[in-house]
Amino acid sequence: MLAPPLQRLVTELAKLPGMGQRTAQRLAFHILRASGEDAEALAAAIRDVKEKITPCEVCFNLAEGPRCVVCLDERRDADLICVVEEPGDVIPIERTHEYRGRYHVLGGALSPIDGIEPEDLKLAQLYTRVDDGVREIILATNQTTTGEATALHVAAALHERAPDVAVTRLASGLPVGGDLEYADEVTLGRAFAGRRAV
Repeated sequence: MLAPPLQRLVTELAKLPGMGQRTAQRLAFHILRASGEDAEALAAAIRDVKEKITPCEVCFNLAEGPRCVVCLDERRDADLICVVEEPGDVIPIERTHEYRGRYHVLGGALSPIDGIEPEDLKLAQLYTRVDDGVREIILATNQTTTGEATALHVAAALHERAPDVAVTRLASGLPVGGDLEYADEVTLGRAFAGRRAV
């Protein structure tokens, strides 16, 4: 029904995560209506990302060049490392303006059923960084089965390898503004387990 170039654009856009066929069509028609300069700017931005963005040589966050902006920032606390699964996990932590340490991106989470084993993640590089002198590792993996398994694996390895390094996990429990009646049992149980004095 669509002209082949337009159908190709819809097909490519539909491959994006969370993008259905209808949304892909709407975006394709929007791009078609856009000026030539806007369409070229979008194409150039996509090309630049693919050509210029690489993993940071230290923490494996996204970087333009050998090191990311966090690793280049001398004001950041190099003795404090927050471990995350993917580069996208750094963004919400940075938005809090609460964390002033460095990061380590694992490149995924342990999932034997999907064939992701410890050697498939950037764990050896994390352990090398710990050996260089770190006072605390914050495990900020996702609150999923694979994220929990990854956090437990990393914590056990770090306790064995560097017993004097503090290993902590982000707190979990009830969200701000959440109602108790909508909380599941696991979330509510963690909220009780992680309670603190006021």
